[in-house]
Amino acid sequence: MKNNKYKILVLSDLSKTASITLKSSVSLAKMIDAEINLFHVKKHIDIVKRDNQFSAMRTLNEVHNNTKKEIDALANDYSKEYDVKISGNYAFGKIKEEIQNQIELYKPDIIVLGQRDSNSLKLIGDSITRFVLKEFKGIIMISSNENALMPNEKMTLGIFNGSSKIFNTEISRDLITHTNSPLKSFKILNGQEETSNTSTLTEEKIVEYVFDHNDNTMSTLSSYLLKNNINLLCVDRATSKTRSATETPLKEVVSKINVSLLVSEA
Repeated sequence: MKNNKYKILVLSDLSKTASITLKSSVSLAKMIDAEINLFHVKKHIDIVKRDNQFSAMRTLNEVHNNTKKEIDALANDYSKEYDVKISGNYAFGKIKEEIQNQIELYKPDIIVLGQRDSNSLKLIGDSITRFVLKEFKGIIMISSNENALMPNEKMTLGIFNGSSKIFNTEISRDLITHTNSPLKSFKILNGQEETSNTSTLTEEKIVEYVFDHNDNTMSTLSSYLLKNNINLLCVDRATSKTRSATETPLKEVVSKINVSLLVSEA
């Protein structure tokens, strides 16, 4: 059996948007030659709500069976349709602990998270997203339902504030070959003159959009990204030691940008 170059862990809540997240993950997997592990966690407290022990055990068994069927069906359907190796797995228990265990067991190169489909609940407010961004030091894709990546189609790649860490990895060479030209750079000026460094990332021509910083900048930027059909926006993950005082915090980008994000290694 073929050994893939990379491993992608897709963390799914099996909501109505799970198929969109998996489809974007499949698209990414085909670009970089990766296999996928689709993983879901249920809290025991959400499953067993009956006082009777026999009823609780019966309910637990039913949920086990139904969850396995749902995971297997989703994984098998996309695996067959797009010829990508996809395994399905799930666990019952404490969500953060089970995710951490799966990361240690599977050792992914990239983790994919789905974006919350709610204007009232911003993604950065999701404790699971915060947990993964804190604990996993590798590349993270936060998949949006807007302009989702499509398998076997070229994507339009954007660069935020001169993001360069992704382009220092071997993965970037595979991504570039599946990207529409030109690349598009989106930069926010925070009252200081900034020079562009995106031209050193690739020999491809880059179109740059510059925005002055104000209270509406992120909303305006999000609209521009959608209008330009950006499928994936590369964002650097700066540490508190390396982040400048004028740099847009990652949490603000994650919360307010409504396209898929590719967050660099820590």
